Amino acid sequence: MSYLEHIKSSHSHSLSHSHPHSGPGIRKPSVTTVLPNGDVPNFEGLSADEAALVALGYKQEFKREFSLWTNFCVSFAVLGLLPSFASTLYYGMGYAGTGGMVWGWLIGWFFIQCVAMGMAELCSSMPTSGGLYYAAAVLAPPGYGPFAAWIIGWSNWIVQITGAPSVDYALSAMVLAAASITHPSYVAQDYQVFLLTVFVMVIHSCISSMPTLWIARFNSYGSTMNIIALFVVIIMIPASVTGTDTTPKFFPSSQVWSIQNGTDWPDGVSVLMSFIAIIWTMSGYDAAFHLSEECSNANVAAPRAIVMTSGVGGLLGWTLQLVVAYTVIDIPGVMDSDLGQPWASYLIEVMPRNTALAILSITIVCGFFMGQGCMIAASRVTFAYARDDCFPFSSWIKQVNRHTYTPVNAVWFNCAIGCCLLLLIFGGSVAIGAIFSVGAIAAMVAFTIPIFIRVFFVGDRFRRGPWHLGKFSKPIGGCACAFNLVMMPILCFPSVRGNDLTAELMNWTAVVYGGPMFIVTAWWFISAHKWFKGPAINVEHHMLDRDHAVVESIDSGDTGAPSFPGKKFLKKLDQDHAEDEAEAHEDAGDQHYDCYQTSQATVMERHSIARGYPPPDSDINPSTSTPGAAHRRIGYNQRLRL
Repeated sequence: MSYLEHIKSSHSHSLSHSHPHSGPGIRKPSVTTVLPNGDVPNFEGLSADEAALVALGYKQEFKREFSLWTNFCVSFAVLGLLPSFASTLYYGMGYAGTGGMVWGWLIGWFFIQCVAMGMAELCSSMPTSGGLYYAAAVLAPPGYGPFAAWIIGWSNWIVQITGAPSVDYALSAMVLAAASITHPSYVAQDYQVFLLTVFVMVIHSCISSMPTLWIARFNSYGSTMNIIALFVVIIMIPASVTGTDTTPKFFPSSQVWSIQNGTDWPDGVSVLMSFIAIIWTMSGYDAAFHLSEECSNANVAAPRAIVMTSGVGGLLGWTLQLVVAYTVIDIPGVMDSDLGQPWASYLIEVMPRNTALAILSITIVCGFFMGQGCMIAASRVTFAYARDDCFPFSSWIKQVNRHTYTPVNAVWFNCAIGCCLLLLIFGGSVAIGAIFSVGAIAAMVAFTIPIFIRVFFVGDRFRRGPWHLGKFSKPIGGCACAFNLVMMPILCFPSVRGNDLTAELMNWTAVVYGGPMFIVTAWWFISAHKWFKGPAINVEHHMLDRDHAVVESIDSGDTGAPSFPGKKFLKKLDQDHAEDEAEAHEDAGDQHYDCYQTSQATVMERHSIARGYPPPDSDINPSTSTPGAAHRRIGYNQRLRL
């Protein structure tokens, strides 16, 4: 069967755009790519992961030295359950008391798991560092892909760029709180918090600039440390809690599971507001998506890592919530302590001083690994966006270090931006606290829109990867979208209202997040729409209902793009394949002959992009092991030039 006949008989697996002026046809998407213009990838000599990435329009930049376990380790390190819990205890306990901690985490975890599974399904289909940014461009209606990628990309970048500074700020606060416990007369100053946080960020940037294998090992140790430390703390707290004559060692469930409203809103709203703790804590599960280009068997391992991270993290996190909820004595005392760090205040309240310092030290070590994981994930996101020229100075940011094969420039670019964000420390606790709520709402926007488009606009036309949700895809995606749509405005609520609301108590999330996003949106309509074309989109990812246009364009010869020769080009591919097979028979001594005995399906896969893009000018993978194979490959590519 010829290529042309194969396409006509299986047009349900083909795709196209309808050209607005020339009728149905195949049009080259208006995208940029790191592949030289006009190149058709040669899949011979590439691993399955490399071939999949090349099919997405990108060449392999990183070494694939992450496995399912190490990918999960980085994602779990980004979650950093113990330090994340310590950093967000103010929100979980302060808004709705112990009832908000146990109910809020349990309910929030269910919906966050829905979001994670929806994201994993997208990751399996499109395993790139761009993550949801790439998915938004693919899933958006024709003509809106670049705009969708622009909005999702910037929102997700805000999540990533605030991750390391917020974690390192909380880490520094715990270090200085430990100093205050040891020396009660010591009171930390804002400039000390700032300098210590910047110092930690520089260390994380140095580690993130190392080769991928070193980073994978470091994060494997860090994730192992996080898991062990979490179990140690869960065991140590109940064992170390000292009850008194007036306070029991463990409080009754009737009290623990009841809501202690710490806001001016109704109880139900206060519980919803406490969700910020789990949303911020669990927002790191998308790290596995962004590391997919460094992961082996990416379209299976990466989505599994996403689901594992959210599932394991949610279960262990809820267990920690229960332990603290059943042992905390005085919630207002924990919230208003002079130590300035609720986790440290809680530990001192319920256990001996030395034990409290030991647990606080364990939390600090875990926080260090977490911050480093955040820095890695952020650098990969920044690299992916710079690769498509989203940023000023993208040509410098997207460079990969020739020695480490890691995006070193992206790491230090993020470090500089993060240090600037830390200047909010001098604006007070409310100002610096905004980076937590901003990270949460930015994550919800970035995570929700691609899933929403996939469920309500694309539907059954979505091209699934090997990991998918089957018939549960739409219900799970619908639950994820509903949860995020409810929570986005809730995250902007201040804890007080009416005459008690002042500038110091105001929740500035809407301004801190909305301001940059307004600027980014205005930038799009003013100039960015003229030059930003979005990520390089694999033609195989376009929607299934456009298939008829492929056959129509082949039959008519009208492609909607003069650079693609339509029917003649496909016929010539048939002829060239036959000629290559004949040459391979003549060169019987060449060990590469077997590659020409592939099935028709494999041949079609090799030329999938050729059917949607212009003919090549050169081969992106010219390296071969024998002169004979190299000669045939060069001849093959030359014959593709029409």
